[in-house]
Amino acid sequence: MTDFERAAAPLRGELLAHAYRLLGSWHEAEDAVQETYLRGWRAWDGFEERSSVRTWLHRIATNVCLNAARDRGRRALPSGIAADDTRPDVLPPETWIEPFPGDRADLRLALIAAMQTLPPAQRAVLLLREVLAFPAAEVAEMMDMSVAAVKSSLQRARARLAEVESGPEDVVEPSSPQARRLLDAYVTAFESADVSGLTNVLRADATLELLPSRTWFNGMDDCSQVFAEAVGKPGDWRMDRAVVNGQPAAVVRWHGKPFGVAVLDVRRDGIAGVTVFNDPALVERFEITPFSAWPPASPPPPAPKS
Repeated sequence: MTDFERAAAPLRGELLAHAYRLLGSWHEAEDAVQETYLRGWRAWDGFEERSSVRTWLHRIATNVCLNAARDRGRRALPSGIAADDTRPDVLPPETWIEPFPGDRADLRLALIAAMQTLPPAQRAVLLLREVLAFPAAEVAEMMDMSVAAVKSSLQRARARLAEVESGPEDVVEPSSPQARRLLDAYVTAFESADVSGLTNVLRADATLELLPSRTWFNGMDDCSQVFAEAVGKPGDWRMDRAVVNGQPAAVVRWHGKPFGVAVLDVRRDGIAGVTVFNDPALVERFEITPFSAWPPASPPPPAPKS
């Protein structure tokens, strides 16, 4: 193992989560981290340790992600697409936010969707300062901005997020008994085709989003009708419990075949939302990604250069 590999390898999970928060895509985040490591390896001999390896690699990763974000439009969830948008009902994969393995609260789908509404540079400043806790001076150096510009950009990002993010205070952690109980009820109801068992755990204001369709439903009555048509017969569905985007989730098979992933928005008084990613490829991706490989609950300490 080279000196670069020893210094950079422990940071991969943190860099992957950073790239995902910036891009809203697991695929693109992995490509960005691969490009970050390639650029870092090529530049390693010229690295003068004027910053930590962590700061240096996050600077490279941020620039890689900003370049990628400039080449395409923002990703969204169906509820984030304007009702008067005239595009077709089923939009291409690059339209949508993708699910991501991890139990951190700062990976929640609503937060990722809200951050996608920010200009890329504001998004990067917000993440570097408030999620990764880099000092303003280091962020300024990483972003080629003045410290005053960093503070101004951060202020605008916070104001914008306050406008679009609901910021619920009744969210429960996926490891809590309440979240486990509601996830169990959701899985059991689907596997046993128990429609009433399913609707009993929905809140009155529950939402249901179905990707890659741009269709979404608002309210328990509308959601219940969709679930009633979907549950089929006992044994049609099999679901493995998981934690995705810091939320309770199920990795789903239908008639034994990979179907996708359902991510639940669980509150103290019931399920407030279900986002269904109908992408069979996700089943294998989540099954082969061991929990130990997920982004760490807290950033690791800076890795010293050997």
